[in-house]
Order: sequence, then C-alpha cells, then structure tokens
Amino acid sequence: MALTTLDPITALIVVDLQRGIVDLPSVHPMGGVVARAGALTRAFRRHRLPVVLVNVAGSAPGRTERPRPEGPFPHGWADLIPELDRQADDLTVTKQTWGAFASTDIESKLRQRDVTQVVIAGVATGTGVESTARQAYEAGFNVTLAIDAMTDPRAEAHDYSIANVFPRLGESGSTQAIIDLLAARSAQA
Repeated sequence: MALTTLDPITALIVVDLQRGIVDLPSVHPMGGVVARAGALTRAFRRHRLPVVLVNVAGSAPGRTERPRPEGPFPHGWADLIPELDRQADDLTVTKQTWGAFASTDIESKLRQRDVTQVVIAGVATGTGVESTARQAYEAGFNVTLAIDAMTDPRAEAHDYSIANVFPRLGESGSTQAIIDLLAARSAQA
C-alpha cells in the first residue's frame, strides 16, 4: 500500500539506534539509516509531534536454538546514538524484548498523548522494527514504516519484512515522503 496520509497526532518510533547496535554489520549502510532517522526526528519535533526513542537492554526469557550472548552488555551498549539528538520532551523506552510494546508502557504513553498513528524506523527490520510494527498494529494504531530508515544484518529478513509483512500491517514510504506529508498537512492547517 502506498503512503497516503498521516493522522493529526502521529508519533515517530525509532527502534534500537543505540551504540551497541549501530556498529554491527547490516545490509544497508548504517550512516544513511541514521541520517534518515535523524531527519525524521527533526521533522516530527518541528511539527510538535511525539518522538519515541527505543533502546534494548536485554532479551526475553526462554530457550532458543541460537545461543544468546552471556553476561552483561558492555558499558554504553544501550546508549542512544547522539545523532538522534534526544530532547527533554522525547519519550524514551527501554525494552527487554524484540518489540517495543510487549515489555514497556509505550502504549499507555502514546494513548495519553492521543496518538492514533505511528511511523516506525530503526533496526533490525526483521526483528525489532517488525515486532514493534506488529504490536502497534495489534494495539489498534495506524502504522507507517519508513523503509529507507531501517536495515537488518540479514538481507533476506529485511526484504521479506518489506515485501510480505509490512503491507499487511500498514503503509510504507520513504523518509522524504513522510516529511513531505508532514509539511503538506501543516500547510493545510
């Protein structure tokens, strides 16, 4: 589905752009993903819309076939990257699961602000971003995905999410298309 509109109160959710993750290998250059996520944060702030910065500082319990890292994360691993220019009125959420809604109070924070739609960017496309999008959709939010402001370490996961999952959860568009919709909406107000 093509990007059509943004609700009057739309929040931006930036997933896991933090020190310990941005240096990991990814299929798209992380510098471009970070730059576009930064452009979105500036645009949402300029239009006085909520910005939610999400980091991950753990993992869900339970057995998995793939071993998980043992021990605590290195110092600073969960720190949000400076390029996001965290502001005092940004919402910050630290999660322990792939998706930002499962183990946090993000839904209640968004509802308190009368948010009806979320734009999601960040890493990794097939885990943190997709899980957050699924959970937002299941919670009743309209979902938009900034597909050029996300990446994944696995090309097949990134491509599968964009082609097969995201169209079932909402609308997708470029960072610039989202910024243009914000500007057009403000011009009409």
